[in-house]
Amino acid sequence: MEASSGLGPRILLDGHGGDRAPSVVFDALELLLATAEGDDLQLGVVGTDAVAEAMQARGLAERIVHVPARDVIEMCDAPAVVVRRKKQSSMHVGARLLRDGAWDAFVSAGNTGALMAISKLILKTLNGIDRPAIASMIPTRSGGKTLFLDVGANVDCTSDHLLQFALMGHAYMQAAEGIEKPRVGLLNIGSEDIKGTDVIKVAAAAMESLPIAFVGNVEGTDLFSGEVDVVVCDGFVGNVALKTMEGTARFLADGLKQALLSGTRARMGAMLAQPALRAFREQFNPGRYNGAPLLGLNGIVVKSHGSADAEGLANALRVAVREVRAGLLSRINVLLSEWNEA
Repeated sequence: MEASSGLGPRILLDGHGGDRAPSVVFDALELLLATAEGDDLQLGVVGTDAVAEAMQARGLAERIVHVPARDVIEMCDAPAVVVRRKKQSSMHVGARLLRDGAWDAFVSAGNTGALMAISKLILKTLNGIDRPAIASMIPTRSGGKTLFLDVGANVDCTSDHLLQFALMGHAYMQAAEGIEKPRVGLLNIGSEDIKGTDVIKVAAAAMESLPIAFVGNVEGTDLFSGEVDVVVCDGFVGNVALKTMEGTARFLADGLKQALLSGTRARMGAMLAQPALRAFREQFNPGRYNGAPLLGLNGIVVKSHGSADAEGLANALRVAVREVRAGLLSRINVLLSEWNEA
């Protein structure tokens, strides 16, 4: 089943993705529909009869399209297995409809490995892209955002793969975030040209000739600086770095909470500091940055964190909407053409 043509972006959501599906799926859709940005959207949910029944019970059948699927991919399922054995899953159906042009974007909070494998198999990659990358937004000290890729799709990369990631990251920040000349950095163990592996050295030298604003090597301490808009690395380093950030954020939040509740004076100080603490917490709220684009596919696919709440999942939907409205795939294709012709 497809959405009507001629209206706003058509976004299809996986009804079985996430720890609290399908209830959180409909919570997120209701949040989006309640805002002005949801006025022209066409929204759909792909899933089994149980998803359709839940949608009916919520009174959403007139506002959201149900797309039937028979199989459910669990978080513990191996990607290689589900690709072959669960071909009527919500992910397979969603990817096929995206490929056929029935929908403009597909969003899932389900099994990351399965989503990447199925999307790559069905959608294929853009011309000039060898491997898709998972990108993630991280907050900066200035209140802005930096795009970080790859954060887990490719544990072993060549220099050409890193060049492709740089081009895609540049195009994303230009199209989806409206930054005219995104500053692109290559994550390394030092800023000097002599630092790093041979792959990184070759990639850094080649990035100088790309049609992007390459600022050179950056270190882990630069990730939150706001001095770079895109940070490129292989998926092994990116995944370790991202999870280290998440763990550090939880450690600091728990430590701060314990300190503020440690005594009467601390509690009084916490009451006075409530506005500042709320602002600080909001700046580093994971839901605010939820929604990781799978860049390099011949279609717009966005991965939501499996534990995302309704606001977090709604933000992943917003990421997909921005990509569609910005014509992201066309932007990436133009950059790749310029690079291949150079």
